[in-house]
Amino acid sequence: MVMTNDELSAARKWWRTSIIDIEPGSIRVRGYPIQDLIGRIGFAPMIWLMLRGELPAPGRSALLEAALVAAVDHGPQAPSIAIARMSVTCGLGINGAMASGVNALGDIHGGAGQQAMQLYHAVREAMAGGLSIEHAVEKEIFARLDRKEHIPGFGHRFHRVDPRATRLLGLVDEAASAGEIGGVFGEIGRACEQAIERRARKPVPMNIDGATAVIYSELGFNPEHGRGLFILSRSVGILAHAYEQHVQGGRIKGPMPPAIGYQYDGLPPRVMPPICNEKPAE
Repeated sequence: MVMTNDELSAARKWWRTSIIDIEPGSIRVRGYPIQDLIGRIGFAPMIWLMLRGELPAPGRSALLEAALVAAVDHGPQAPSIAIARMSVTCGLGINGAMASGVNALGDIHGGAGQQAMQLYHAVREAMAGGLSIEHAVEKEIFARLDRKEHIPGFGHRFHRVDPRATRLLGLVDEAASAGEIGGVFGEIGRACEQAIERRARKPVPMNIDGATAVIYSELGFNPEHGRGLFILSRSVGILAHAYEQHVQGGRIKGPMPPAIGYQYDGLPPRVMPPICNEKPAE
């Protein structure tokens, strides 16, 4: 069967992309020959190029890389890491273990960065509508607290003060002072922290998700990018733990050692009642 020109044109338009153009002997990413990028830019600017279409300024690239480095791992008790390690003990290869871990990064475990970005952007929109930063923050924060909602990006179940957030916010301040970013989202993040503290009457410091949300927002990424960037970062930890478990060996490791067991809160032992037409046991 010979395709008509119209059919051939329709087939070519089935998948459309402005990201990459490949022909025999030629690979161009956003217009740049791949051989010109290899060895000349790092992974962070390559991510930026893929997502945004242009190469970032060095200072903005460094800030992106800092955020990616900060979130690579948080120990084997993190669900995504634990799932990857358990998957290896069940016989999955590295690819399957990594996919299993990444699939655990949903709205609750892995989604707070995106949600914090959505919060910051809502505050920014309220400011664009004429509200001061204090009133815009209170409008968004207090409404969520009145609904008894969790405020993403603040507080941590393990760290009283998240050391990653402290360092990242320092880099945000340096980048803002150097004119590499505007700094408005850094101000919004800190204003949110202050509003939560006033309402809670105790410090609730910004955590890694809140700090990376500041950075990704300052750099112009959208909230959906924020979720994906966190997954890219945490994939490094997932890979490292999956491979470590592969080297350590072990079969079918569950979340706790068998000796610890679990808590059963079901019915006590029961006797099976007679069933109609069932022959009695001899």
